[in-house]
Amino acid sequence: MYMEFSEGLKKNEDFKKVYSEGKSASNRYYVMYVSENGTGRNRLGISVSKKTGNSVVRHRMKRLIKESYRRNEAVFNSGLDIVVIVKKSAVGIGYAESESAILHLAKLHHIKR
Repeated sequence: MYMEFSEGLKKNEDFKKVYSEGKSASNRYYVMYVSENGTGRNRLGISVSKKTGNSVVRHRMKRLIKESYRRNEAVFNSGLDIVVIVKKSAVGIGYAESESAILHLAKLHHIKR
């Protein structure tokens, strides 16, 4: 059964708003910006630079982050815009490392229930 997944951030102005109004925290693999969006849902945006690798590598990183977030969505507070920026050091990490890094950043932002 497919669970309802929170929507994604897609528009450039949405990303810019989170960068300017949100708070940031980082670890070895990711930088996470978080700001309140006034709705009852979370919106996740992922940014992967071309410097990170080719399209296969970039897309794999996006899938890892989406899956890490999806599996742990219940532990995040609601009403947030979250932008995750992938660092070059994240290339080649596995799912477990990605999930751990995402949860670590959530804890730093105090957005984990």
